[in-house]
Amino acid sequence: MAALIAKRQGFGLLRALLVLLGISVLCSVALGTRKGHASLDHRSQRHRHPGHLSLHRHRQRTGKEGQVLHRSKRGWVWNQFFVIEEYTGPDPVLVGRLHSDVDKGDGTIKYILSGEGAGTIFVIDDKTGNIHATKTLDREEQAQYTLTAQAVARDTNEPLEPPSEFIVKVQDINDNPPEFLHGPYYARVPEMSNVGTSVMQVTATDADDPTYGNSARLVYSILQGQPYFSVEPQTGIIRTALPNMDREARQEYDVVIQAKDMGGHMGGLSGTTEVKITLTDVNDNPPKFPQSVYSMSVSEDKVPGEEVGRLKAKDPDLEDNGLVNYRLIDGDGISMFELSTNSETREAVIKLKMQVDFETKRSYTLKVEGSNPHIDPRFLAWGPYKDEATIKISVEDADEPPVFIAPTYTFEVEENAPQGTPVGRVHAKDTDVANNPVRYMIPRYTDVDQFFSISEDGMITTTRPLDRETQPWHNISVSAIEIGGHHQDTKVRVNIKVKDVNDNSPEFATNNEVLMCENVAPGKVIETISAVDKDEMGHRQHFTFSLAPEVAHNQNFSLKDNRDSTASIYVLRKGFSRLTQDVYYIPIEINDNGFPSMSSTNTLTIRVCSCDSKDTILSCNVEPYVLPAGLSTGALIAILACIVILLAIVVLFVALRRQKKEPLIVFEEEDIRENIITYDDEGGGEEDTEAFDIATLQNPDGANGFLPRRDIKPELQYPIRPGIGRPVPNSVDVDDFIKTRIAEADSDPTAPPYDSIQIYGYEGRGSLAGSLSSLESVTTESDLDYDYLQSWGPRFRKLADLYGTKDCSIHDMDDGEDS
Repeated sequence: MAALIAKRQGFGLLRALLVLLGISVLCSVALGTRKGHASLDHRSQRHRHPGHLSLHRHRQRTGKEGQVLHRSKRGWVWNQFFVIEEYTGPDPVLVGRLHSDVDKGDGTIKYILSGEGAGTIFVIDDKTGNIHATKTLDREEQAQYTLTAQAVARDTNEPLEPPSEFIVKVQDINDNPPEFLHGPYYARVPEMSNVGTSVMQVTATDADDPTYGNSARLVYSILQGQPYFSVEPQTGIIRTALPNMDREARQEYDVVIQAKDMGGHMGGLSGTTEVKITLTDVNDNPPKFPQSVYSMSVSEDKVPGEEVGRLKAKDPDLEDNGLVNYRLIDGDGISMFELSTNSETREAVIKLKMQVDFETKRSYTLKVEGSNPHIDPRFLAWGPYKDEATIKISVEDADEPPVFIAPTYTFEVEENAPQGTPVGRVHAKDTDVANNPVRYMIPRYTDVDQFFSISEDGMITTTRPLDRETQPWHNISVSAIEIGGHHQDTKVRVNIKVKDVNDNSPEFATNNEVLMCENVAPGKVIETISAVDKDEMGHRQHFTFSLAPEVAHNQNFSLKDNRDSTASIYVLRKGFSRLTQDVYYIPIEINDNGFPSMSSTNTLTIRVCSCDSKDTILSCNVEPYVLPAGLSTGALIAILACIVILLAIVVLFVALRRQKKEPLIVFEEEDIRENIITYDDEGGGEEDTEAFDIATLQNPDGANGFLPRRDIKPELQYPIRPGIGRPVPNSVDVDDFIKTRIAEADSDPTAPPYDSIQIYGYEGRGSLAGSLSSLESVTTESDLDYDYLQSWGPRFRKLADLYGTKDCSIHDMDDGEDS
């Protein structure tokens, strides 16, 4: 036999003991009344209780007649076990004990537990069979666990008894307060409702077990909102508690409802929610005029339809319940005045029905009634729902200005109508007894551009053609002034509409370029164009599109009119190249189909672009292969132009400096004897007294015709001519020398440029004093000694000092060059 004994805490233990006692008594009675069972095993007569389980093995015994009796084996008999939730004791909770009859206490039996929570929540001592709960259980997470118990042999693991299931229920405790899941609440109830009128029902929920104890038994109460409202404890229905609650006195109430578990007893948990209750309006107030008598006045110059005055009856009710209808019910002015209701302000508006005359009648009386159109039958006894007031209207004398027949005028005129076209006529008259004539004028501040003029009889005409597209409406005023009166004027509004004439050609709706890929497929629509027209479009008017005649037969693009005021542009061929042609201009004719019909030719620009395989545009420039990324053609041209200008300025500046500061011919050094100063002196001969370039005679290269250039670099090196470095013979003729050098300079590419002038101061031959030039006197290097000039007298002393001083330097330089 097997038994499982469960332990309970608190009142659960007492309950388990009572159940065990009852089961034990029942078992004893059953066994005692059974025949032939007097020799049963004492262990089979154990008391049974909710934690006790029994398995009866097959037993056989001999009856009175000597026959063998077979006793059938009974399965596990389980009662339901309980474990209290949220237990926080120091030791695991003993759920029960598993024991088999074959267990002799020698440790050969092993108890096995499986099922929900086995090994984690519930553990079993495989020797003693004690089952414990090792974790705190929460009934709201899982209310019961199904387990399986079995006894097996410890050494072979063979089952000694068949497995059986049992249920461990988690016993609830009050650990969850009530909650209002849908709060806060909003409710409405009509004002003046009877006591006990249901407002709404609030419901709280409790996660505890509603079938066990009072943990989930809720009781509702009102914490705030008395004495106006009450709540039913069991249902949570909120009802009115006071009669005649008036919305006009107080409209909103904040009510707090509490739900408490444990049947409302002490120790229970509670939760609250807020209910905002609004009283809705009912028609429980009649309208009331603030005054019983109203005084108004009207001038005799007022025209019918003008307002005389207003009055209003007060009704504190809302919307339709506060509506008031007004009507004239009596008085001698009913035929002269009329009454209407302003829908926005809910006021009674008294207007002139007929023009009054001060000289005929000077006062009128009216009686006005205001009443509610919507009456609540429940409150008829509170009526009547209407009120009356008296209006006294006095007529004032006035010198009336002219009065226009109509309050406003509206005329139409076609645009582009010629000057002097009639627009319309206005008419005003003098209402006084004198009936003076009236003249008209258009105030210029209402017609600044002076499009219109008005004649003496009120006819308005145009002063020039009008353009509807510039100004479709002209709103002007016309003044009427009584001639001979008090110069009072009356103005009237004149609205002139300019009727449309089809005088504008259609044009493209947008002027954007069309971007097309180079690899576009023939027949593809690359653009859908539309048009706009400043004129008004008629009901059946639409735009038509066509290619201009000069491109009607082009091989690149075609146009299809979609007949819905749009057109599609198709590609006719493939193989476009932006390097060959990057832009195409397609002239397109657009017709507006109006009357008269207007058309225009607009140019569509199509730009060829490079695209990737997904037809995504990469670049639309002609030079994308040579330009760096992000640099446009215009930017590159601007940069190059700036560089060229700067280089030109630098070159020009350097050239000017060289021309100004450096000679083209390379001289050895500057010589103060470069030019001979001319004196007005008759002595010494006059043939060589003019300035002469001595530098030519002192430069050996120059003397022999070789003059290196500074401004150019010679491409070829010419061989040194014979005779260079040798002294010039005495027979050198300056005339021949000059002619020879000129001929050599003309054929020498290393000579100075043609615009360079070489000056030779030579007068020719025949001077009695002879030549002072060293060209004729130099024979050898020793002849360059000019000391003999000292004997020429004081007139040549300075010349002798100069040349005598320079001789040494000249000889040294020549020696240095020869070496």
